Amino acid sequence: MKAIRKWGICLLFLGFALGLRAQQQQEFGYTQYMDNLTPFNQAYSMLDKNGSVSALVRKQFVGIQGAPSTFIFNGNLPIESINGASGLLVMNDQFAIESNTQFSAYFAKSIQMSDADFLAVSISGGIKSYRASFSTLDPTDPQFKDDVRQTRPNLGFGVMYYSDNYFVGLSMPELTITGLGSANVQDNTNFRNHYYFSAGYITELADGIKFKPAALVAYAKGVPVTANVSGTIFLKDVLGIGLNYRSDNEAAGVLSVNMNSFKLGYSYQFGTSSNNLGGFNNSIHEVTLTYRFGSNMTPKLL
Repeated sequence: MKAIRKWGICLLFLGFALGLRAQQQQEFGYTQYMDNLTPFNQAYSMLDKNGSVSALVRKQFVGIQGAPSTFIFNGNLPIESINGASGLLVMNDQFAIESNTQFSAYFAKSIQMSDADFLAVSISGGIKSYRASFSTLDPTDPQFKDDVRQTRPNLGFGVMYYSDNYFVGLSMPELTITGLGSANVQDNTNFRNHYYFSAGYITELADGIKFKPAALVAYAKGVPVTANVSGTIFLKDVLGIGLNYRSDNEAAGVLSVNMNSFKLGYSYQFGTSSNNLGGFNNSIHEVTLTYRFGSNMTPKLL
């Protein structure tokens, strides 16, 4: 049974690793970016004058040991005296024996450009840790006796131009010289800086009905551009129903409930390519929860 478990996890890991290397996808991502862009661009935290804490859990192949999972936490506090904000970001990706964990603190400040327009900038700094626990497969097997552990510092920058009904942003959340290794690539490779372009707009279609289109584009040298586009309908500023599509043949349905202080979101992501439809589908469940606090508790839809 131990051998079956060991090689089963290895095969699961190898299959995913080969698939991810073949697709060369961006370093991290999640479906409900349109409601919380702070992990991609910390300048986005300036769009809300209240404090907030948000948590996201993303699960793939629920019930299968070693399946990919992602946890993201971010919290920010406004600094009204300087029209700024400070916050904390924690991210963890786990896949089979691999784990990537990142801790960052950030500061953002906004400058008023006109009566309704603002320019926000942000800077972040922290550490990122990588671990591959080979010894958990079988500590008696010399092929799996050595674990891999690496840690590196990290810097990030972001800028966002926004008003009450739109935003446009550009960010580079990671700036390092070399990247962390991975269990399927034993030696380190030169780190590729990732750039993210984001935009969103909200408009009222009818009494009690609003529409919010949004986009997120990720680019890195040597990696195909990944584009996300979404559209969300809000009913009475409470119920949000949306669709998201990614350029790598992934789509998702998104449902959210906004109670001012609390916001709960759920999305179901699935493949749209011909080999997914009607057959094996790499479905992903994602749940978000946000708590807002402060003196101005008007609904935050943008």
